[in-house]
Amino acid sequence: MEVNVLNIRGEATGKTVNLDDSIFGIKPNDHAIYLDTKQYLANKRQGTAKAKERSDVSGSTRKLKRQKGTGSARYGDIKNPLFRGGGRIFGPRPRDYSFKVNKKIKRLARMSALAYKASSNNIIVVEDFNFDAPKTKEMKKISENLNLSNKKSLFVLAEQNKNVYLSSRNLPGVEVVTVSELTTYKIMDASTLVLAESSVEVLHNTFKN
Repeated sequence: MEVNVLNIRGEATGKTVNLDDSIFGIKPNDHAIYLDTKQYLANKRQGTAKAKERSDVSGSTRKLKRQKGTGSARYGDIKNPLFRGGGRIFGPRPRDYSFKVNKKIKRLARMSALAYKASSNNIIVVEDFNFDAPKTKEMKKISENLNLSNKKSLFVLAEQNKNVYLSSRNLPGVEVVTVSELTTYKIMDASTLVLAESSVEVLHNTFKN
Protein backbone atom coordinates (compact mmCIF):
# COMPACT_ATOMS: atom_id res chain seq x y z
CA MET A 1 0.00 0.00 0.00
CA GLU A 2 1.60 3.26 -1.14
CA VAL A 3 0.99 6.52 0.69
CA ASN A 4 2.09 9.98 -0.38
CA VAL A 5 4.48 11.80 1.92
CA LEU A 6 3.39 15.31 2.90
CA ASN A 7 5.43 18.14 4.36
CA ILE A 8 4.40 20.08 7.47
CA ARG A 9 2.55 22.58 5.26
CA GLY A 10 0.26 19.79 4.10
CA GLU A 11 1.70 19.76 0.57
CA ALA A 12 2.69 16.65 -1.39
CA THR A 13 6.47 16.21 -1.61
CA GLY A 14 6.38 13.81 -4.55
CA LYS A 15 7.74 11.02 -2.36
CA THR A 16 5.82 7.89 -1.39
CA VAL A 17 6.29 5.22 1.27
CA ASN A 18 5.13 1.65 1.11
CA LEU A 19 3.07 0.41 4.07
CA ASP A 20 3.69 -3.31 4.33
CA ASP A 21 0.55 -5.32 3.58
CA SER A 22 1.60 -7.99 6.06
CA ILE A 23 1.01 -5.36 8.78
CA PHE A 24 -1.38 -2.74 7.39
CA GLY A 25 -3.28 -5.03 5.03
CA ILE A 26 -4.26 -7.95 7.27
CA LYS A 27 -7.83 -8.90 8.09
CA PRO A 28 -8.47 -7.21 11.47
CA ASN A 29 -9.16 -9.43 14.46
CA ASP A 30 -11.83 -7.68 16.56
CA HIS A 31 -11.50 -10.01 19.54
CA ALA A 32 -7.75 -9.37 19.80
CA ILE A 33 -8.44 -5.61 19.76
CA TYR A 34 -11.05 -6.08 22.49
CA LEU A 35 -8.70 -8.07 24.75
CA ASP A 36 -5.77 -5.68 24.37
CA THR A 37 -7.93 -2.59 24.89
CA LYS A 38 -9.60 -4.16 27.93
CA GLN A 39 -6.20 -4.96 29.45
CA TYR A 40 -4.91 -1.43 28.78
CA LEU A 41 -7.90 0.15 30.54
CA ALA A 42 -7.82 -2.40 33.37
CA ASN A 43 -4.14 -1.69 34.04
CA LYS A 44 -4.94 2.02 34.41
CA ARG A 45 -7.41 1.35 37.24
CA GLN A 46 -6.00 2.08 40.69
CA GLY A 47 -8.20 -0.48 42.40
CA THR A 48 -8.16 1.48 45.65
CA ALA A 49 -11.94 1.85 46.12
CA LYS A 50 -12.95 0.84 49.64
CA ALA A 51 -16.28 1.04 51.45
CA LYS A 52 -16.74 0.50 55.17
CA GLU A 53 -18.47 -2.74 56.07
CA ARG A 54 -19.89 -3.69 59.47
CA SER A 55 -16.50 -4.49 60.94
CA ASP A 56 -15.07 -1.12 59.80
CA VAL A 57 -17.83 1.16 61.14
CA SER A 58 -17.37 2.61 64.61
CA GLY A 59 -20.19 1.91 67.03
CA SER A 60 -21.33 -0.31 69.88
CA THR A 61 -21.77 -4.04 69.39
CA ARG A 62 -24.60 -4.10 71.94
CA LYS A 63 -27.70 -5.91 70.74
CA LEU A 64 -30.41 -3.27 70.33
CA LYS A 65 -33.39 -5.43 71.38
CA ARG A 66 -34.19 -9.00 72.14
CA GLN A 67 -34.24 -11.54 69.35
CA LYS A 68 -37.83 -12.74 69.63
CA GLY A 69 -41.20 -11.60 70.87
CA THR A 70 -41.23 -8.02 69.60
CA GLY A 71 -43.32 -8.69 66.49
CA SER A 72 -40.79 -6.97 64.21
CA ALA A 73 -37.64 -7.98 62.40
CA ARG A 74 -34.63 -9.02 64.43
CA TYR A 75 -31.81 -6.50 64.76
CA GLY A 76 -28.18 -6.89 65.60
CA ASP A 77 -26.10 -3.93 66.69
CA ILE A 78 -26.20 -0.29 65.60
CA LYS A 79 -23.78 -1.11 62.71
CA ASN A 80 -26.50 -3.09 60.93
CA PRO A 81 -26.54 -2.12 57.19
CA LEU A 82 -30.27 -1.41 57.50
CA PHE A 83 -29.58 1.56 59.77
CA ARG A 84 -28.34 4.97 58.71
CA GLY A 85 -24.62 5.08 59.42
CA GLY A 86 -24.34 1.33 59.33
CA GLY A 87 -21.87 -0.67 57.31
CA ARG A 88 -22.29 -1.35 53.61
CA ILE A 89 -23.18 -4.82 52.36
CA PHE A 90 -20.58 -6.32 50.00
CA GLY A 91 -18.88 -2.96 49.37
CA PRO A 92 -15.85 -2.61 47.07
CA ARG A 93 -12.47 -3.66 48.42
CA PRO A 94 -8.96 -2.86 47.15
CA ARG A 95 -8.08 -5.22 44.31
CA ASP A 96 -5.82 -5.63 41.29
CA TYR A 97 -7.74 -5.40 38.00
CA SER A 98 -4.82 -6.33 35.73
CA PHE A 99 -4.80 -9.56 33.76
CA LYS A 100 -2.50 -11.30 31.28
CA VAL A 101 -2.73 -11.12 27.50
CA ASN A 102 -0.27 -13.11 25.39
CA LYS A 103 2.33 -11.18 23.40
CA LYS A 104 1.12 -12.66 20.11
CA ILE A 105 -2.43 -11.46 20.82
CA LYS A 106 -1.19 -7.96 21.68
CA ARG A 107 0.87 -7.87 18.48
CA LEU A 108 -2.10 -9.03 16.41
CA ALA A 109 -4.30 -6.42 18.10
CA ARG A 110 -1.96 -3.55 17.19
CA MET A 111 -1.64 -4.77 13.62
CA SER A 112 -5.43 -5.08 13.38
CA ALA A 113 -5.85 -1.51 14.65
CA LEU A 114 -3.33 -0.27 12.07
CA ALA A 115 -5.17 -2.23 9.35
CA TYR A 116 -8.45 -0.53 10.30
CA LYS A 117 -6.83 2.89 10.02
CA ALA A 118 -5.26 1.99 6.66
CA SER A 119 -8.49 0.59 5.19
CA SER A 120 -10.38 3.77 6.14
CA ASN A 121 -7.62 6.04 4.73
CA ASN A 122 -6.97 7.59 8.12
CA ILE A 123 -3.18 7.35 7.95
CA ILE A 124 -1.06 10.35 6.97
CA VAL A 125 2.72 10.21 6.46
CA VAL A 126 4.65 13.45 6.98
CA GLU A 127 8.29 14.34 6.57
CA ASP A 128 10.32 14.29 9.77
CA PHE A 129 10.17 17.64 11.56
CA ASN A 130 11.67 19.21 14.64
CA PHE A 131 11.50 22.44 16.67
CA ASP A 132 14.41 24.39 18.13
CA ALA A 133 12.29 24.94 21.25
CA PRO A 134 8.78 23.99 22.38
CA LYS A 135 6.36 25.92 20.13
CA THR A 136 2.68 25.14 20.63
CA LYS A 137 1.70 27.63 17.93
CA GLU A 138 3.83 25.81 15.35
CA MET A 139 2.37 22.42 16.30
CA LYS A 140 -1.13 23.85 16.03
CA LYS A 141 -0.30 25.20 12.56
CA ILE A 142 0.89 21.74 11.45
CA SER A 143 -2.40 20.21 12.62
CA GLU A 144 -4.36 22.85 10.71
CA ASN A 145 -2.29 22.30 7.56
CA LEU A 146 -3.07 18.57 7.73
CA ASN A 147 -6.81 19.28 8.28
CA LEU A 148 -6.75 17.81 11.77
CA SER A 149 -8.12 20.79 13.70
CA ASN A 150 -11.36 19.17 14.85
CA LYS A 151 -10.11 15.59 14.96
CA LYS A 152 -8.27 13.44 17.46
CA SER A 153 -4.83 12.91 15.99
CA LEU A 154 -1.97 10.67 17.08
CA PHE A 155 1.52 11.64 15.89
CA VAL A 156 3.93 8.68 15.84
CA LEU A 157 7.67 9.42 15.93
CA ALA A 158 10.58 7.03 15.43
CA GLU A 159 12.22 8.21 18.67
CA GLN A 160 11.55 10.60 21.50
CA ASN A 161 11.60 14.30 20.67
CA LYS A 162 11.13 16.47 23.73
CA ASN A 163 10.39 19.71 21.86
CA VAL A 164 7.70 18.13 19.68
CA TYR A 165 6.14 16.44 22.71
CA LEU A 166 6.07 19.66 24.75
CA SER A 167 4.66 21.57 21.79
CA SER A 168 1.67 19.23 21.58
CA ARG A 169 0.99 18.87 25.28
CA ASN A 170 -1.45 21.78 25.56
CA LEU A 171 -3.31 21.07 22.33
CA PRO A 172 -6.64 19.27 22.84
CA GLY A 173 -7.03 16.24 20.62
CA VAL A 174 -3.32 16.01 19.75
CA GLU A 175 -1.01 13.36 21.20
CA VAL A 176 2.59 12.49 20.36
CA VAL A 177 4.06 9.03 20.99
CA THR A 178 7.00 6.96 19.80
CA VAL A 179 6.63 3.63 18.01
CA SER A 180 7.51 1.79 21.24
CA GLU A 181 4.69 3.63 23.08
CA LEU A 182 2.07 2.81 20.45
CA THR A 183 -0.87 0.85 21.88
CA THR A 184 -4.03 -0.61 20.39
CA TYR A 185 -6.18 1.71 22.51
CA LYS A 186 -4.38 4.86 21.34
CA ILE A 187 -4.58 3.81 17.69
CA MET A 188 -8.30 3.08 17.88
CA ASP A 189 -9.03 6.18 19.97
CA ALA A 190 -7.48 8.54 17.39
CA SER A 191 -9.41 9.64 14.32
CA THR A 192 -6.22 10.02 12.27
CA LEU A 193 -2.80 8.42 12.61
CA VAL A 194 0.08 10.70 11.56
CA LEU A 195 3.28 8.77 10.94
CA ALA A 196 6.62 10.53 10.75
CA GLU A 197 8.47 9.27 7.66
CA SER A 198 11.26 7.65 9.70
CA SER A 199 8.75 5.88 11.97
CA VAL A 200 7.41 3.74 9.11
CA GLU A 201 10.62 1.71 8.86
CA VAL A 202 10.76 1.35 12.65
CA LEU A 203 7.16 0.09 12.63
CA HIS A 204 7.99 -2.48 9.96
CA ASN A 205 11.02 -3.72 11.91
CA THR A 206 9.06 -3.86 15.15
CA PHE A 207 6.34 -6.14 13.81
CA LYS A 208 8.60 -8.31 11.64
CA ASN A 209 10.97 -9.21 14.48
